Amino acid sequence: MKEDAQYNIISGIISRQRINSLKKEIFRKSIHICSAFVPLALKYFYRPVIFLLLFALVFYSVSELLRIKNHPIPLISKITETAARKRDENKFVLGPVTLVIGILLAVFTLPLPSATVGIFALSFGDGLASLGGKLMGKVQIPGCHGKTVAGSLTCFFAVYIASFCYCRNTFVSLILAVVAMFLEMLPLNDFDNVLIPISIGSVYFYISNM
Repeated sequence: MKEDAQYNIISGIISRQRINSLKKEIFRKSIHICSAFVPLALKYFYRPVIFLLLFALVFYSVSELLRIKNHPIPLISKITETAARKRDENKFVLGPVTLVIGILLAVFTLPLPSATVGIFALSFGDGLASLGGKLMGKVQIPGCHGKTVAGSLTCFFAVYIASFCYCRNTFVSLILAVVAMFLEMLPLNDFDNVLIPISIGSVYFYISNM
């Protein structure tokens, strides 16, 4: 009976940890997915949106530097702490920085249609992949630092659907989804936020100009 009670306590603790981890992931990736609105905003308010992205990048970076030096900015630092992964505890949380940099690089180096496809791949593909992995990921991919088959397949279908809704081309959407899936599998931590939009946008630009 004593062993059963101890087992139940341990199981309860593990369950709460998983629930808290899932809540953090949902909160973090909801911010990630919201970046899908950036291309639409750029279409009508290009310069103000670019300015806001640059301002957000600088303001967030300053607030993070202050937070890790025990001088938190109340709202911003609280949001960061709520969304931070376990690996980011007591460290500079790099995800929002690489997210904005990835978006800006795609916008500055590619035509807006190509940048849009790249940003959609980042928002939906990378954004939903980790949620799929958390919810359904039991089979891990060897050598990918914990990436799961479920997460990679979620990325594939998310990019395929988002790309098809934008370009209405099955073959192009399939290629983009395959490339995005393999990029998402790479153990890059937060730097996939930089690689995915510029890479997928470039692939789309190349294919659409063949």
